[in-house]
Amino acid sequence: MIALRHELPRGAGSGAVAKRGARRTSTVVRAALTLALAGLLAACATAPRTRAIHAATGRTIAAVAASLIGTPYRFGGADDRGFDCSGLAVYAYQRVGIVIPRSAAEQRRTARRVPLARLLPGDLVFFRIGARRVNHVGIYVGGGRFIHAPRSGALVSYASLLQGFYRRHLVGAGSFWR
Repeated sequence: MIALRHELPRGAGSGAVAKRGARRTSTVVRAALTLALAGLLAACATAPRTRAIHAATGRTIAAVAASLIGTPYRFGGADDRGFDCSGLAVYAYQRVGIVIPRSAAEQRRTARRVPLARLLPGDLVFFRIGARRVNHVGIYVGGGRFIHAPRSGALVSYASLLQGFYRRHLVGAGSFWR
């Protein structure tokens, strides 16, 4: 901590000496405030870099999912032998060191909500298909598309959020990496 007190020399009682002391004190205060402001600005300078790291994490999650296109659906699967929808999300997030819940409903419940207009690659998109609760999840990859393990007998594949079946059943989005 910087001491902002300025002591007058012994015996200095004149007004001129007191004014000089006040000027020195204000100079010290200005210097301290300048240093404090510089420190705050330096701390703010790290924010864009942090966002860039997060964006790279999201893109990596999306890339992991894309590398699994064509993998068979397997109920309860969460490895490269086969996936169900939430197992695919668990696997992709684990590859970047993030542990997420196993079920689509728990993923939705615990994820940080993301407005649909602000989706980024790596975010999760949630669906209600023939149920009262969320029962399907996919990984957003950009351009209005997501990757998911759709159903028994199908392969991990791309689908569109912009129209059709999944657009009608989309209920929200979330993220564990932002």
